[in-house]
Amino acid sequence: MGLTIMSRSSSETVGVRYTGWAALNRDPLEDLVEYTCPHCGTRGAKAARRARSEYHFTDGFVQDVQGEMSACRGCKRSLRISPVVLLHDQDEQRRFNAVFSADVEISNN
Repeated sequence: MGLTIMSRSSSETVGVRYTGWAALNRDPLEDLVEYTCPHCGTRGAKAARRARSEYHFTDGFVQDVQGEMSACRGCKRSLRISPVVLLHDQDEQRRFNAVFSADVEISNN
């Protein structure tokens, strides 16, 4: 899941943070942001660093528009993960996939 926007120092991709019903299969102590590298297509995850209370409702999703930085474990390039979208249940997952599916197909070069 990666919407790609190029910048000089790093590429930007969309991150997803699953909570509530969407995270039922995950260990409750793991609070991860998942993303896909726009360069090599490797899926990655990192520990979420922002509190959920810092997220804002924009474009129909709860998002952290400040984002986070990470590095791809596949190609070692730096990434800006923004926005980080909170998905709480299956309906939000389907809606997110429908909204970003065209961008995901384009970004997997």
